[in-house]
Amino acid sequence: MEAARQYNVHDAKTHFSKILEAVATGEEVIISKAGEPVAKVIPLPGKVHRTDYGSLKGRITIADDFDELPEGWGEAFGEAE
Repeated sequence: MEAARQYNVHDAKTHFSKILEAVATGEEVIISKAGEPVAKVIPLPGKVHRTDYGSLKGRITIADDFDELPEGWGEAFGEAE
């Protein structure tokens, strides 16, 4: 993996659009103050493109007991144990 580009605060303000373009293509950018790294600008995870019902099939799992309350919790919700 390539080393992240580094900008000082002044250059980061001046070239903010350029930094965002680089990050949008997957690059990470470091912002430094007085030569010390203080922040990292990283890309956000990609969006899930749902086109129709069932587009997430196989990507989501639900445990068989997902709707069972842990022992002792029923009282907190007005249920008898």
